[in-house]
Amino acid sequence: MNVQRDDELTTAIHEGGCACGAFRFRATGKPMRVGMCHCMTCRQVHGSAFGAYAIYARGDVTMSGSLSTWRSSDDGRRHFCPLCGSVAYMEFTTRDEVDLPIGAFDETGLFEPDYELWCRHREPWLPQGVRPEYDKERPH
Repeated sequence: MNVQRDDELTTAIHEGGCACGAFRFRATGKPMRVGMCHCMTCRQVHGSAFGAYAIYARGDVTMSGSLSTWRSSDDGRRHFCPLCGSVAYMEFTTRDEVDLPIGAFDETGLFEPDYELWCRHREPWLPQGVRPEYDKERPH
């Protein structure tokens, strides 16, 4: 695994984007936190057992390209590429942050999740007790 040291992450620039390349992002520095989400929406949006995100302050991320937006909850917005359908990022209108899918980064092994959300929907074959777990949303 290619996990970087904290001092490298503080100044690092990490880029990524959608599968077809029409949408790109650039995240500067270290994410505020990194988490896995087992909620039913993340499972369905990603077509996987969970979604994993690096959460950055909004000011630390620049983006280019056109996106479509889906209002997934009262304050949740999920943005995706209208060409290939890839999940581009997620945001909540009540928070000044951007949730970037770990799988959308150009490099692998950058981030390891710090916690898991909505574990009440976690697949039973996934390991438990690896990191802090929350039955629903984590306290903010």
